[in-house]
This record gives sequence, structure tokens and C-alpha cells, in this order.
Amino acid sequence: MEKARAPLADEPVDPDAGPPAPARGSELWRGQGPVLGVVALGGALGASARYGASLLWPTVPGAFPWTTLGVNAAGCAVIGVFLVVITEKRDAHRLVRPFFGTGVLGGFTTFSTYAVDIRQLTDLGEARTALGYLALTVCVALAAVWTGAHLTRLLVVGRRPR
Repeated sequence: MEKARAPLADEPVDPDAGPPAPARGSELWRGQGPVLGVVALGGALGASARYGASLLWPTVPGAFPWTTLGVNAAGCAVIGVFLVVITEKRDAHRLVRPFFGTGVLGGFTTFSTYAVDIRQLTDLGEARTALGYLALTVCVALAAVWTGAHLTRLLVVGRRPR
């Protein structure tokens, strides 16, 4: 009798099959190893692009961190576009989403730097700027994802959102 194995990320799950047997190391690596590799590669590319943006447009200590806000807004808009395209317009290879969505865009957007920026602004006595930045970033990021997805549905997919 063949032992059940854990399904890979892109395989359907049979709800009547019961709990899967734990995957052995070689099975797990074969299924998730390529995913780990493309996430790492994409993350390196995205983080390098973000670092490049911080070199092109550095933020003076105590000033509003426009570069970080812009990077996060751009990354959120692109993920809105990307997810609509790969889920509603065309089928994508199973490694596209982890490479670009998790890796590149995860490395490019920088909510950890956002948190550090808030802390630095607060430490420098710029509490009002920090609070404004805190609220504005969340609003801009959500608006960017929604706008990217909405416009992509209208222009690329050819249907009106619900």
C-alpha cells in the first residue's frame, strides 16, 4: 500500500483523503526546493532595486521618507496588476508567483524600513511626521493595490470588477 504524501503547492487537496503523511526530506526538497530558489533569486533582485532607489533618492534623517513611501506604493500597485494578470488573464508557471510576487516584490517593498523610519522619526522628536507617515503609507499601499487590480481588470482582462 502506497503511503499518502503531502500535496505540493499547486496540487489540489482531496478533503476525503485524510491527513497526509509527513513528507520525507527528499520529497519536500524536490517540491519546495525550486520555490525556495526562485524566491531567493527574486528577493535579491527586488532588494537590489529598492537599495538602488535609496541611493538615487536618499532621505535626510528627520525628513519625510518619500523614497520608502514611493517604493512601497509602486510595489503595491505592481502586485495588484500582477495578481490579476496571473490569476484572471493567463495561466502562469507554478514558479512565476513565488519568483515575482513573493521574491521580487517582497524584496522591493520594504515595510521593515517603514517601521525603522517611524522609529527614527520618533526618536528625533518628529512624532507628528512619524504619525502622518504611518497613516499615509497604509492608505497609499492599500489604494495602490486596489487601483492596480481595478485598472488591470478594466484594461487587460476586459471586465468590470464586481
